[in-house]
Amino acid sequence: MCCLFGMIDYGQNFTGTQKSKILAILARECEARGTDATGIAYNHAGKLRIYKRPLPARRMRFHIPNGVSVIMGHTRMTTQGNAKNNQNNHPFAGNTPVGGFALAHNGVLYNDHWLRSSLKLPKTEIETDSYVAVQLIEKKKTLDFDSLRYMAEEVEGSFCFTVLDSADNLHFVKGDNPLCLYHYPKLGLYLYASTEAILTKALRGMGNRFGQPVKVPLEAGDILKIDPNGNQERGSFDASLLYFRYYRPLSPAYSFDGNCCPAVADEFEAAYIDELKTFARYYGYEEELVDTWLQDGFTTDDIEDFLYCGEM
Repeated sequence: MCCLFGMIDYGQNFTGTQKSKILAILARECEARGTDATGIAYNHAGKLRIYKRPLPARRMRFHIPNGVSVIMGHTRMTTQGNAKNNQNNHPFAGNTPVGGFALAHNGVLYNDHWLRSSLKLPKTEIETDSYVAVQLIEKKKTLDFDSLRYMAEEVEGSFCFTVLDSADNLHFVKGDNPLCLYHYPKLGLYLYASTEAILTKALRGMGNRFGQPVKVPLEAGDILKIDPNGNQERGSFDASLLYFRYYRPLSPAYSFDGNCCPAVADEFEAAYIDELKTFARYYGYEEELVDTWLQDGFTTDDIEDFLYCGEM
C-alpha cells in the first residue's frame, strides 16, 4: 500500500506557508500507508517541479512557493525498486511533445516487464513497476483522456493514479484502489487522500477549519480532470476486466466475461487480510487480533479504519 494525497487551491485563498502546513499534516497521516519515501509535484515559474526523498513524511520539509495552486503528493511503501535509490520513488516525471507531466501511483502492477518488452518501450534504470504507466502515456505523445484510457487498459494489477500536467490540470485515474476527494466550493479548495479515514483524521488535525465538504464521487473506471479553475471534466476506461487481470497470475479460476468468481474473490480477501496484519504490526498489534476481529463480525474495511483512526 502507498498513499496519494494533495490539494487544489483554485480559489487562491492560501499562502505558500499555509499550503505547506496543510500538506505536512496530510502527508504525516498518509504515513499509515507508507514510510519508505515521500514526494510532491507542482508547477512554479513555468516549470513542473518534483521534490522527493527516501524519507517518511514526518521528516520532510515542504516549502510551497506563493502562487502555486495544485500540489500532488505520494507516500510510498516499497514493493519493487529500492526506495533508497530516489529515482524509484514517486512522483515520476514524464514528457510529451505538448508538455511534461508528473505521475503517482497507489497499487501494484504485474505486467510492467511484459509491456516494456512487447511494446518495445525505452529502456530505463527506474526499477519501479509504476513507471511503465509514464512510458505508456509518453508512447501516445500526449496527455489527455485517450492516452490515460489507453494506459489504464494496458496495465495489469491494482491501481489509482494521479497525473499533473504542466498546465496545472490534475487527473485522477480510478482503478480498484481507494481514493477520497473532498471539495470545498466556497473556499475554492479540493483536498484528497487515498482513504477517507486518513483524510478525515488529517482534517481533524487541521481543526476542521474548512467547513463541510462535498465528496466528489469516483468509481472504478472513472477518469476525472480538474482544471486550474476547479472545473471538473470526466472520462472513463473499461474497468470490467480489473479483477480478471489482477488475479490471473494467482489462480486459473476466473470467468472469461471479466467477472470475479468466488475462488478469485477468496484469494483477494486473503491477500488483503495479510496486508492488514502487516499494518497491525506497524501499529503495535498482534497479527492474531485481525483474525479475532474478523471472527467477531468486523469487516476488513472496519479493521482498516480502526488501524488508521482508532475507531470501529
